[in-house]
Amino acid sequence: MTDGTFRRDPESVSQFVENFAAQLVQAGMQRMPARVFAALLASDSGALTSAELGERLKVSPAAVSGAVRYLAQQRMVSREREPGSRRERYRVHGDQWYETLTNREGVLQLWERALRDGVTSLGPETPAGRRLAETLAFFEFVEGEIAAMMERWRVHRRTLVAGRPGPGELVGSSPKAESESESASEPKG
Repeated sequence: MTDGTFRRDPESVSQFVENFAAQLVQAGMQRMPARVFAALLASDSGALTSAELGERLKVSPAAVSGAVRYLAQQRMVSREREPGSRRERYRVHGDQWYETLTNREGVLQLWERALRDGVTSLGPETPAGRRLAETLAFFEFVEGEIAAMMERWRVHRRTLVAGRPGPGELVGSSPKAESESESASEPKG
């Protein structure tokens, strides 16, 4: 099985998908959504149909459907219609991790509101109130750190994207790098 125009060992790809999915499961994700997500990440296009996912993962369309529903609810994949067809493709985006973390920020804000209410209800001087206040402070800290980290990531990602080779270029080479290496190899006079 090939993905796009690149030849790959299907067994190696399958092993990566299963290993990465196992890591996601260990971190708390359900098994089938983890496998579907890993399969989408491992595809060059980042998008596959239900049939393609079922074939790659050797699972039923119902298993794929349930997994995709979960991933879409978590905003980890999106659904697209193929032009002129009723078939849907499921896509994972290049900024996937950014989106996932950013979406968690909304969850943190909900938890912060609930914790504030809890501190008020329990009393800030009670042991439970102090525990909730410290938890609230932690989530506020994390939220601020995530926002700052995401901004640093956006800047870093721009440098990564700018440094990617274009079609036909070798990885690690660029016209600038080639001219620098040529001038470095010229005898100094």
